[in-house]
Amino acid sequence: MGRQRASVPCSATSLVSELDVPTASSERSKILKHNKRNEVIKMTSTKRGTQSLCIVLSILTYWTLSVQSEPPRVRNIVLVHGAWADGSGWKGVYDILVKDGYNVSIVQEPETSFKEDVAATKRVLAQQDGPCILVAHSYGGAVITEAGTDPSVVGLVYIAAHMPDAGENEADDGKRFPSDLSKSTAIKKTADGFTYLDPAQFHEYFAADLSAEQADFMARSQVLNAADNFKAVITTAAWRSKPSWMLVAAKDRTINPDLGKKLQL
Repeated sequence: MGRQRASVPCSATSLVSELDVPTASSERSKILKHNKRNEVIKMTSTKRGTQSLCIVLSILTYWTLSVQSEPPRVRNIVLVHGAWADGSGWKGVYDILVKDGYNVSIVQEPETSFKEDVAATKRVLAQQDGPCILVAHSYGGAVITEAGTDPSVVGLVYIAAHMPDAGENEADDGKRFPSDLSKSTAIKKTADGFTYLDPAQFHEYFAADLSAEQADFMARSQVLNAADNFKAVITTAAWRSKPSWMLVAAKDRTINPDLGKKLQL
C-alpha cells in the first residue's frame, strides 16, 4: 500500500489543533519480532497531541479497513484513559466514532489501584455484544496490556501510551527513559500515597495543546492516582497474542518518545 495522507477536521474538539496527519498505513515500521508489537506510528508535532482525534481515528480506520473483509466486522470500541484524568477526555473521539456507526464505551478507572483499574476495564468489556478494539492513552496502556487478554478483545491500540511486557512495570520504563514531566517538580504526592500534578505546572507538562482555561479546569478536576499503580507488574501482555498498534508522539513531555522508539527495528 502506498503512502497516504488524510486531512481530518479536528475543529470540533479542543483536544487538538487541526492537523494534516498521515494515516496509519504510512510512516509505520515493524517492531522487534520477539515481542510482537505490530506497528509503531510516529508523529512529530510542536504540541503533545494528547488523545488526538486525528491520530486515534487514523489508527482505528486503518485497523478497520485491514479486517473489513473478515466477517463479522468489529463495531465495538472501548476507550481507556490515563492517569490524573477521566473518561471525559475522550469526548471528541467518542462523538466522531459514534457518528461513524461504532459502539463506543469509555472506562472510568478509579485509579485507586492497578487491580481495580483492570477490573473496571474488564467490567466494561463484559458489556460488549461482540468482539472489540481496546484503546488506551498513557497509563491506560499498562491497564489494557493486562486487561486485553479478555477473549472479547481482538486488537489493541496504544495512543502515546505505555506498552509494558510481562514482568515489566511503568515506573521502571520511566526510569530507563525519563520524561520531561518525571524530571520536573510537577508530580506531587499526598500523605496517603496518591499522586497528582501541580496545577501551576499542569498546562506546561500535561496539556500543552489546550487553552490555558481548559488546562486549568482539568488541573483542578484531575483524578488523583495511587502511586503504586505505576509499579504494578504485568502478568500477561495481551499484545503478545493479539494484533496491536502504537503511536509515538515525538514531542511528548509526559512519556519519553525514546520509550516507543526502542521498539523499532
